[in-house]
Amino acid sequence: MIRRVLPHGLGRGLLTRRPGTRRGGFSLDWDGKVSEIKKKIKSILPGTPCDVLPDTSHLPPEHSDVVIVGGGVLGLSVAYWLKKLENRQGGMQVLVVERDHTYSQASTGLSVGGICQQFSLPENIQLSLFSASFLRNINEYLAVTDAPPLDLQFNPSGYLLLASEKDAAAMESNVKVQKQEGAKVCLMSPDQLRNKFPWINTEGVALASYGMENEGWFDPWCLLHGLRQKLASMGVFFCQGEVTRFVTSSQRMLTTDDEMVTLKSIHEVHVKMDHSLEYQPVECAIVINAAGAWSAQIAALAGIGKGPPGTLQGTKLPVEPRKRYVYVWHCSQGPGLETPLVADTSGAYFRREGLGSNYLGGRSPTEEEEPDPANLEVDHDFFQEKVWPHLALRVPAFETLKVQTAWAGYYDYNTFDQNGVVGPHPLVVNMYFATGFSGHGLQQAPGVGRAVAEMILEGSFQTIDLSPFLFNRFYLGEKTQENNIM
Repeated sequence: MIRRVLPHGLGRGLLTRRPGTRRGGFSLDWDGKVSEIKKKIKSILPGTPCDVLPDTSHLPPEHSDVVIVGGGVLGLSVAYWLKKLENRQGGMQVLVVERDHTYSQASTGLSVGGICQQFSLPENIQLSLFSASFLRNINEYLAVTDAPPLDLQFNPSGYLLLASEKDAAAMESNVKVQKQEGAKVCLMSPDQLRNKFPWINTEGVALASYGMENEGWFDPWCLLHGLRQKLASMGVFFCQGEVTRFVTSSQRMLTTDDEMVTLKSIHEVHVKMDHSLEYQPVECAIVINAAGAWSAQIAALAGIGKGPPGTLQGTKLPVEPRKRYVYVWHCSQGPGLETPLVADTSGAYFRREGLGSNYLGGRSPTEEEEPDPANLEVDHDFFQEKVWPHLALRVPAFETLKVQTAWAGYYDYNTFDQNGVVGPHPLVVNMYFATGFSGHGLQQAPGVGRAVAEMILEGSFQTIDLSPFLFNRFYLGEKTQENNIM
């Protein structure tokens, strides 16, 4: 079957393929001989010569059961669980579309790679507990025949969260929930803190919570590579390109509240090829929106949020890119190898990076301090003015630190309640979300991917009930607030 190649604003173009050259030093002579042979053949055959068929090897398939928009860890996790849980091996065709094959601006690779269970919501705690198990047993999930085992370089040093007097009661309440969900977390007084971590200054600290198991940090790039490698072995198709359009069909229906609504279904995705005017239409049954910081743009392509204000049709996906800085510094007299990831009362955080007295950290800005997300340039003054003073107060040794390097990355920030969006859209019935985690998407990706796959294959969440993360809450105004976001 010849694939359709539809250039933007152009008719069908003709691509010619140059014959390959032979090995050795005779390429010029060989090309000349081929040219002569072609001329002789054309002079003998009647009629006009046939046009060479277009080369379509770079295009996605014309049909795919599922199209996943976004090839970061969340999108790859959905693809993995769809293939793992499918009823018949090889029965489901899955396409992952990622516009940046280098992942140079992807949140996955620019993350600090942390994982913890010290959240305020049971669902987030459960997701991270499952992810910790997944990461610790990574080769049971992602092993590929004849490939070396994955080493995520998991460092189980834990998280240490510090609370001031005004936040101590909330911390106690959070730890109670965390323990009920099975997390190994303990509360520490200022005296206990000083005894265990003598390098810390407890001024302004009323209480601390410390993760004793399944917390720390790992290599995000290794997880990304392991998922892509496993998915390739499972038959998942990857495509570098950008989704530019959805072709939908619709029908109108009356709700129980006598409100007329329009239900849409996506049946074709247009994928614009990288560095090209061409796009490929892909017929599909399901679309997964895992586009991270840009997922609201993908939702808008399907008409989400374009209805009258105050209606379900007019409710937008409240996810936007927020820029976050990560700084790396050296401090020869800094905390030792037992140092956990420390989250200060000020919002500043740090952890060790390797074994050579290096550390990395940063702080989320206030709403008034939010930087322009148009680029990933680093504001070094932000460290000097907003981060370093808090670090030096909490760890006096950091007064002499020297910044080595820095980078910026994006949060897929949910402006409504800083929590994930998981599951189907109520009106665009075959678009499913896996986005909006506001900084904890990487660590929760294994559990989120499984949940989305369950919803698609079984019609409901099976292992962890993520109903509070459904899209409907934005229309209803029901926040699922997560309080522990760094």
